[in-house]
Amino acid sequence: MTTPASNADACNNLALRKAARYLGATYDKALAPVGLRATQFSILQQLSTHDEMTITALADMIAMDRTTMASNLKPLAREGLVTVETSATDRRARIVAITPDGLARMKAALPLWSGVQGEFEEKFGGAQAAQLRGFLEAVLGTGFEPWAE
Repeated sequence: MTTPASNADACNNLALRKAARYLGATYDKALAPVGLRATQFSILQQLSTHDEMTITALADMIAMDRTTMASNLKPLAREGLVTVETSATDRRARIVAITPDGLARMKAALPLWSGVQGEFEEKFGGAQAAQLRGFLEAVLGTGFEPWAE
């Protein structure tokens, strides 16, 4: 018979969330001197490689639901790091773009991110870290539709 404790030990979601909280807090701590959280850095980093994109496209790129993405963009917009405007071609779509200040903040955070990234790879192993990223990327192809309505 399976006991509740052994169910918890075998829970993929719990294991993933524990590791995500642990690693996320590590990145948050590293990025704190420039006033960014890890999620905010990821958003700015993605936007820095695109001129502009819809909130929905950005949410899809980061594997986040649209509502959560919109909430994450609000403090970045308040600080002038991104702009969020209504699309000229589709009034229902909101377009997000990184500002010059956002790009500067992301570039200031980059060495801090690189430092913690390198430290993780040194402690965990570079090959293992690459393999972990590959496994986690593969999770996104399992066919679940968590944000489907």
